[in-house]
Amino acid sequence: MRRNISRTPLGYSHSLRDYSWRGKLAAEDHIALDDDVLYAAAYLHDMAAFRAWQKSGVDHADQAAAIVYRILENTGFPMKKVDAVRGAIRTHMFDRTPAGPEALYLHDADALDWLGAIGVARIIGLVDAHGGNPTGPEVIPMLESNLAKVPSRVLSPAGKKRVPERTAELQSFLRQLRQETDNLRLL
Repeated sequence: MRRNISRTPLGYSHSLRDYSWRGKLAAEDHIALDDDVLYAAAYLHDMAAFRAWQKSGVDHADQAAAIVYRILENTGFPMKKVDAVRGAIRTHMFDRTPAGPEALYLHDADALDWLGAIGVARIIGLVDAHGGNPTGPEVIPMLESNLAKVPSRVLSPAGKKRVPERTAELQSFLRQLRQETDNLRLL
């Protein structure tokens, strides 16, 4: 499985960060989470963004939620919890509304991972080093979009506390990049 999810922006290290963040955020908010649900959801939420599980025309969150039962069966996972895993996976993206504590904290962990220095690294990681798409200049609107859309969609108290610092990091990066590239003309 790990070899199928190696792409940096949505890959294994992103799943590790989401799993870690959700625990920190929930602990700060004094919320108990079902670790079985969060572990499975954190590690499988982006799997359908990879060729092995993609389905053309279907959002990766919806596709991952649709096939997660098949992935988890026969693994020893308590299958009575698979609907909660599906819910967390289906609503992990910042533009969706999570239902339930596990979904909320995965949602916020995922949103925070699109901001700050790690958000910059994830988006820059999309650039095709061989000159294909996206190019460096083409990913800048993605960063600006994250800056505009993600902060207001972080919903937990602990997550909201982290938004200003991460937003400031992303703003600072974009400002510095514009200064060093003649307002992106030399990028």
